[in-house]
Amino acid sequence: MSSRPEDAAADQEYVSFLRATGLPADRLRRIRMEAGPLPALDLDDYAGLVLGGSPFNSSDPPEAKSAVQLRVERAVAALLDEVVAGDIPFLGACYGIGTLVTHQGGAVDRTFGEPVSAVEVTLTAEGRRDPLLAGVPERFGAFVGHKEACRVLPPEAVLLASSATCPVQMFRVRQNVYATQFHPELDVDGLVARARIYQHAGYFPPTEFEEVVARVTGAAVSEPARVLSNFVHRYG
Repeated sequence: MSSRPEDAAADQEYVSFLRATGLPADRLRRIRMEAGPLPALDLDDYAGLVLGGSPFNSSDPPEAKSAVQLRVERAVAALLDEVVAGDIPFLGACYGIGTLVTHQGGAVDRTFGEPVSAVEVTLTAEGRRDPLLAGVPERFGAFVGHKEACRVLPPEAVLLASSATCPVQMFRVRQNVYATQFHPELDVDGLVARARIYQHAGYFPPTEFEEVVARVTGAAVSEPARVLSNFVHRYG
């Protein structure tokens, strides 16, 4: 499920998820929620749900949000009602973590935003035991780039991973509902393409685009995609 209004960004994100999951296109249905109302979904028809990133920020005041963002937020909240109640396999990435934190009574704000970069993520003891992180080393590199993040973990959430600059990088609710702050779908090419698309969106000064590219090029980021392949292996 995508909410990126830019066609290039939405298409690139979908290709990135195809690559990281290893799924063929006929097994990964894409729904662009910003393009129209979320269609009625019979969740029994799906092995799992993945919610990608977005230029939307959950913590922005309601008056600063567009009508499209407010519609998407209402649709996602209603969907999460069903997902959490049924413990339905779900993985939210970046914007997806903001929606799940908000839905579950945590707090999202701009305290722990991270620049577009590679960071070292560390698994918690629970993370080391979690099946979605099977085969992932205790410390690994991951790509981030977000204006907001979880400041207060939801009361029923289990913290799975953290970083020095962002305490909540991954958590789980119940047994099958997950969210990551880092982008498990991105490789270097994907991050550079996305940074180019959003270079005027306030993630960094546009004049620093080449510096951002230099900062992420050559970064040792290979493990986060395993989260998605494990998700597919476990639920697909």
